[in-house]
Amino acid sequence: MLSKYSLGMPNTVFGGENSLGNISDILNTEGVKKLAIFTDKGLQKLGLLDIPLKEVKKTGVDYVILDDLPPEPTYGQAQKLVDQCKEAKADFIIAVGGGSVMDTAKLASIAMTNDYGIKELLDNPKRARKYIKTLLIPTTAGTGSEATPNAIVAVPEKELKVGIVNNAMISDYVILDAVMIKNLPRKIAAATGIDAMAHCIECFTSNKANPFSNTFALEGLDLILNNIIQACDDPEAMEAKLAMQIGSFYGGVAITASGTTAVHALSYPLGGKYHIAHGVSNAILLVPVMKFNEPEIQSLLAQAYDRCIKGNASTEEAKSKAVINCLDEIVKHLDIPKSLKEFGVPESDLDSLVASGMEVTRLLVNNRRKVTPEDARKIYLEIM
Repeated sequence: MLSKYSLGMPNTVFGGENSLGNISDILNTEGVKKLAIFTDKGLQKLGLLDIPLKEVKKTGVDYVILDDLPPEPTYGQAQKLVDQCKEAKADFIIAVGGGSVMDTAKLASIAMTNDYGIKELLDNPKRARKYIKTLLIPTTAGTGSEATPNAIVAVPEKELKVGIVNNAMISDYVILDAVMIKNLPRKIAAATGIDAMAHCIECFTSNKANPFSNTFALEGLDLILNNIIQACDDPEAMEAKLAMQIGSFYGGVAITASGTTAVHALSYPLGGKYHIAHGVSNAILLVPVMKFNEPEIQSLLAQAYDRCIKGNASTEEAKSKAVINCLDEIVKHLDIPKSLKEFGVPESDLDSLVASGMEVTRLLVNNRRKVTPEDARKIYLEIM
């Protein structure tokens, strides 16, 4: 556990029923003249943007909608929206969407300048500073992006997804309103929910874990483990959905104080090269990596058992295995693929997968059990 640690959080977080009603107060308080709303076309078709847009319209603020963003965007595609935001001369940003939308909005908040673009931040993220405030409204539960200083973009020339990290990207406002995820398709709710679950268990077992991150990681894991199935299976389970939103947010907060590990590190090539959804690639890798890590994290998994499962297991070994089995059963129940077969990933690509995964040193250094190239090869082979 780290002996020195810090915690960065959004300035103001609104949650609970009708929390979207705070939008007009935020815009009025900030004296917004021109608003940029980041979202995507899929969300607009689902009518999800209409809910917060109704609140925006009450203020009479001039706004522009920026929605030309595909899932898992490249840095070039994200830069396109950033440029549109600059051209609009926006003085405030609202993001309504999942991780890619919120990440792009966060990048825009630090890239409203001609001094650098997203490509330059890939090489040196520390040079950035915040130019424009943000309100993030997640529509999944989720990526936790609304709480983190991270933005993930695909880098096609490396066939990899890369994280840009700068505390200036921590949002100014967040709204967690369960109405935004009420009608989320089960497939998306499941994948993003597993992503949030991975954030919590990875941050709790990370080399950088500390009292700050553990507080949020364990509470987030408790909320997610005990609500994810009901939240995904029952469209009317609003209490479970709100619990998932809060758990996802806590996972994001844990990331700011700690960091994810080999699950996320080895999943990045799967998104970067094969465009497998981030939550799905994490779900495929979660149990194999936890089994690999178990010799080094058994006592931590036992603590997680005592907090989140509270069953009849009496030994540390039994508790640890029970947590891993619980993760496995959740992935199975939510019908998420457990192998790369249906994504057409050939075994002949194994060498390139290993090479790309081992490049993600930012996260691999957090893993309590050292991951060698041979270890990565065995893990990838297990999911082929």
